[in-house]
Amino acid sequence: MRRLKILVADDEAIIRLGLRTMLGALGHEAVLAANGRDALQLARATRPDLALLDIQMPLTDGLEAAKVLARKQPMPILILTAFSQADLLETAAQLPIQGYLVKPVNERDLAAAIEVAVARFDEAQAAAHQIADLRESLETRKLVERAKGRLMEGGLSENDAYLRLQQRARENRLSLRQAAEAILSGFEPTAGA
Repeated sequence: MRRLKILVADDEAIIRLGLRTMLGALGHEAVLAANGRDALQLARATRPDLALLDIQMPLTDGLEAAKVLARKQPMPILILTAFSQADLLETAAQLPIQGYLVKPVNERDLAAAIEVAVARFDEAQAAAHQIADLRESLETRKLVERAKGRLMEGGLSENDAYLRLQQRARENRLSLRQAAEAILSGFEPTAGA
């Protein structure tokens, strides 16, 4: 596994230092915060690869910090707590986190949790990009079909309308989508012009 910069937020100094030692032994760099608010500021300043957040901290708790990080600075997030209460587990399960560790944590469990969290996060990011690409492709396809329809209203066959659309894209150095948008906005003269 590659060396990661890991944000560790825990209000107990002994826990922070212990986690820093374990992470160092695993080949990672730890940046430490004593509460959730400091963790969010440190995340903006240091751009960590992963966050390990205690669930109950002063000022901003780990669950709230996880919500903010997931929205503003997506990264793999592990929640760390001394509590295994059902309500906290349920709340954490609703968040975009990749794992939940109960204290005390040993080096082996921490290493495994980090590896799984990074893998799951990467998979989720890849899936999100794939979905965005598919949506973009579908939207482009719809625009191209509408633009072809507009050209066909002027007397072109479907094939000729598509060829006209391609020609416009080439001549004007536009993507097919941009050419379709131009036709639909009325910028393209109709067939025979």
